[in-house]
Amino acid sequence: MKVVQGTLDYLVLKTLSVEGVKHGFEILEWILATTDGALEIEEGSLYPALHRMEKRGLIEATWGVSPKGRRAKYYGLSALGERELVAEEKRWASCVEAVGKIAVAGPGS
Repeated sequence: MKVVQGTLDYLVLKTLSVEGVKHGFEILEWILATTDGALEIEEGSLYPALHRMEKRGLIEATWGVSPKGRRAKYYGLSALGERELVAEEKRWASCVEAVGKIAVAGPGS
């Protein structure tokens, strides 16, 4: 399943909140594994999002070496990113609650 537009930033922030500092491919792997393969994010979507989020100050990046010995950019949550995550979680909880009400509605509701 493709990720709903507007959710990628939240997924990245949540990943970094739970997992700590990760490079891009690790972020993709964690989201895929955590959703039992239901959410598949393409690298072509992730990396522009990471750069945008870094420019906005939501995440911080440092260069390091991946477990495979390759140079990789590692991303971590900034203080601003932590605050944004809290706000996004509230928005998502409201959205899930609203959609849940529609999902259980019957005829004549």
